[in-house]
Amino acid sequence: MYASRHSAVNAYAQVGIETDVASANPHKLILMLFEGARLSITTAKLHMQRNEVSAKGEAISKAISIIDQGLKASLDVNAGGKLAGKLYALYEYMCHRLLIANLNNQPEILDEVSNLLRELNDAWTSIGQDAPDGTTNMRVTASVARFPSALGRS
Repeated sequence: MYASRHSAVNAYAQVGIETDVASANPHKLILMLFEGARLSITTAKLHMQRNEVSAKGEAISKAISIIDQGLKASLDVNAGGKLAGKLYALYEYMCHRLLIANLNNQPEILDEVSNLLRELNDAWTSIGQDAPDGTTNMRVTASVARFPSALGRS
């Protein structure tokens, strides 16, 4: 009985997520990707603490997939110029760090990547979906500039 109730709850949650995705504008979709990646990282950390190797690996793989196939894939490096290039490099860095965290069971790396995602999420939230004053790039650039080591600079 518990399994069927649990399945029903999961199915209901999945329908809610699919409805949110179907009705979301592009700005909201990016916010959902940030949220999903951070949730997967939090889940991975919990599994890491419990020494649940398989579940940890699955959660980290999901976070990497969201960053790589969602956030990074949504960038238009040609149109976005230098900013998009920096974000691309930052997403690459995050994926690499998550692999290291998985291989070496380093929860501090999970925290690092989660914090980077939180900072980007905050910047993305602050720009809103329409910034008519042209400050969108300036705000995101300022956030990316806070992470020079992640971009290959010291």
